[in-house]
Amino acid sequence: MVTVTIRNAAPADVPRILRFVRELADFERASDKVVATEALLADALFADQPAAYAVIAEIDGEAVGMALYFFNFSTWTGWRGLYLEDLYVTPAARGAGVGGALLTHLAGIAVDRGCTRFEWAVLDWNENAIRFYLSNGAEPMHEWRTYRVSGDALPRLAGRL
Repeated sequence: MVTVTIRNAAPADVPRILRFVRELADFERASDKVVATEALLADALFADQPAAYAVIAEIDGEAVGMALYFFNFSTWTGWRGLYLEDLYVTPAARGAGVGGALLTHLAGIAVDRGCTRFEWAVLDWNENAIRFYLSNGAEPMHEWRTYRVSGDALPRLAGRL
């Protein structure tokens, strides 16, 4: 049986995290969208007031996955929530329980921090991930659609263009 260890990311993990982010983007057919740098990730994860947090999954001391998350807030419940931005497991470690260990770990953080929600998004074509999430108790939110303002549209909306 394989033992998966989950630990908080450290500043020395930033190059590995960026590599995992790039591998995930490649898998999601969006590698051209990654503009993050080590400096940006280091600031986001390890500043005095971090924008996000990361954990690293290891098997026998080797990093084989990561989860990057942040906290949000629900005005309806009055409580914070945990939002999983990225979950990545290296191809060689898939099927070894790494993804489940990462989800369990983050669910524990959510419970410990008083969160009433643990949410994430998944691409509609990623059937393996969808089956995995459903098997872990996740429910799709069909009535909600995600919208994004980015690129030139963001400063235009802000009245800055």
